[in-house]
Amino acid sequence: MVHTFHCLGEYIAVDVDSGAVHVLDKTAYDVLGQVQTRMPEGPCPDWLAQRLPEYSRQEMEGAWSDLQELQKAGLLFTDDSYLDPQAAVLMQQDAPIKALCLHVSHDCNLRCQYCFASTGDFGTGHRMTMDVETAKKAIDFVIQRSGNRRNIEVDFFGGEPLMAMDTVKATVEYARSLEKEHNKSFRFTITTNGVLLNDENIAYINREMSNAVLSLDGRPEVNDRMRKTVSGGGSYDVILPKFQKLVEGRGDKDYYLRGTFTRHNKDFAADVMHIADQGFRNVSVEPVVGSPDCDYTFRDEDLPDIQAEYEKLAEELLQRDDVNFFHFNVDLSQGPCVIKRLRGCGAGCEYVAITPEGEIYPCHQFVGNEDYRLGSVWDGSFNLELARKFASLNIYTRPVCHDCWARFYCSGGCSASNLLVNGDIKEPNQFGCELQRKRLECAIAMVARRAEKENNG
Repeated sequence: MVHTFHCLGEYIAVDVDSGAVHVLDKTAYDVLGQVQTRMPEGPCPDWLAQRLPEYSRQEMEGAWSDLQELQKAGLLFTDDSYLDPQAAVLMQQDAPIKALCLHVSHDCNLRCQYCFASTGDFGTGHRMTMDVETAKKAIDFVIQRSGNRRNIEVDFFGGEPLMAMDTVKATVEYARSLEKEHNKSFRFTITTNGVLLNDENIAYINREMSNAVLSLDGRPEVNDRMRKTVSGGGSYDVILPKFQKLVEGRGDKDYYLRGTFTRHNKDFAADVMHIADQGFRNVSVEPVVGSPDCDYTFRDEDLPDIQAEYEKLAEELLQRDDVNFFHFNVDLSQGPCVIKRLRGCGAGCEYVAITPEGEIYPCHQFVGNEDYRLGSVWDGSFNLELARKFASLNIYTRPVCHDCWARFYCSGGCSASNLLVNGDIKEPNQFGCELQRKRLECAIAMVARRAEKENNG
């Protein structure tokens, strides 16, 4: 499979199965666009010249020859060599768990309109925080189920995890106390709305957390429309200076300003740039996924506007070396490991979420859905059959992915999003797929533009 596209002024071809990316001239691009399968040996065929009368025979012969050389080198129209599709279902069925999303709080001090967690309580009507004993049980669980894997990720999540800061600190201390005995190394992340940040918490996070995810949607009016306090006021002015102080003291440790854009702000490029202008280099602004009856949820007719906005954002970011936009990051030289390319995040098998009561779910977006409850840290139960169902999800077992050029980059999409939109974890959310493909085109075109600029001095 070869995917051709024109973006940011570049003519590009992606050879899907080899991962090779080619920047072409207009002639070669148009010639390749007429070829559906492997190119036959020999001169440019007459039928091609008839389809592209705007080019001279000499121009077409030159382009044809250049494309043939790429094909001979194994960089065009290559075969899928990743995995025998028949073996895909059996791929690492009992993989060790390597990451926890630890819900230390099912309560929140904001009332964000689009919140998938129903403003913190996950639809239960019962607001609570995780006690220390449950947190310790969660750490024991991941140590036991991580097998020989040494590195373990723990993300303190909610609700708002700063509402359970004592549990966060006790969990870190407990996990660290077990590292040497069990040959483990814990890496901690915290995801926070920032309302409760103070000097003490900032110092602790910057000392103990390898990553910090900080929630901010963008411009004040955009953020405050959706991210309101319990009393109904805006949160922007409360949290911005706290985030700035945290990041200023973070040194070279990871962080992301993570926002959500909705149907109310399809001009989200302005929000990315606004966040960057407040002093934040690392930015992730993502499209909302919500029920179709919500006024903020995107409709199919919004797709062209969003795609155009991604291109606008890419053009702006090409002029800014001080901004790292998460969704335009793409590694064309090597990329992630084969398993991650095929399966993605590993939710439900390599990665699980644990609630304040100690219940286990495939990820934070499945919490509260009893059909997807995996077990409990208290009774040691773990539904291997359900975990294996998630482990079997990959680009070969999701039929829609077979013919998608972006399959090795997105790995089949988000199972939770698929369930919400289509009622089936195996059926990709096509709206999300279209956005993913557009982001990838922009990211690849940005790499091409930057390489071209570097080569031209």
